[in-house]
Amino acid sequence: MGSISVVLGSASPARLRVLRDAGLVPQVLVADLDEDAIVAAMGDVPPADVVTRLARAKGEAIVSSIRSDGNPSFEAARVDGVVLTCDSMLLLDGELSGKPHTPDVAIARWKRMRGKTGHLLTGHCVTRLRDGAVESVVADHRSTGVAFSDVSDETIARYVATGEPLKVAGAFTLDGLGGWLLDGITGDPSSVIGISLPLTRELLARVGVDVTDLWRT
Repeated sequence: MGSISVVLGSASPARLRVLRDAGLVPQVLVADLDEDAIVAAMGDVPPADVVTRLARAKGEAIVSSIRSDGNPSFEAARVDGVVLTCDSMLLLDGELSGKPHTPDVAIARWKRMRGKTGHLLTGHCVTRLRDGAVESVVADHRSTGVAFSDVSDETIARYVATGEPLKVAGAFTLDGLGGWLLDGITGDPSSVIGISLPLTRELLARVGVDVTDLWRT
């Protein structure tokens, strides 16, 4: 087991933690993309397509870097590897939102979210590399319902002041402080944290990789 190299194309510590807890030890490489420009260029497309296309774009950028980079640390991935990339956004009242970045935006979003149910959409892309070439690429998305608690203005302000919601899609976490402010989820919890294990397993199978071949014991 563990002969196929895994590259996670994400700066998210939560995604890395999910994969490590599930038996993978991926290398990490972060794509340098203008996501806002990519979304703007898409025009009017369904929300699921937005996150899936962003995951694909990240995969293409990561693969390009791996194939062109002379760094020997990625040589194994070039020879026999898989690249995993994701993108998450919250769909609420027909509107998609990503990371809020600033406290004012995070507070405004939480005031709209509280007491409602939204859907965390996560696009996934798996790229199979072999002998320096792209052998196959597959992508899909996972949607998970998230019920937000009807919390007070003071609670929202205290949560935003921690800084946690500024850095995550939808301005909340399931596995951190934000978990206290959720009434429940419907669907895959790993997808809400950042990367769906069931969907990733399915996509890996579609490129001819059994997830057990990636386990490190």
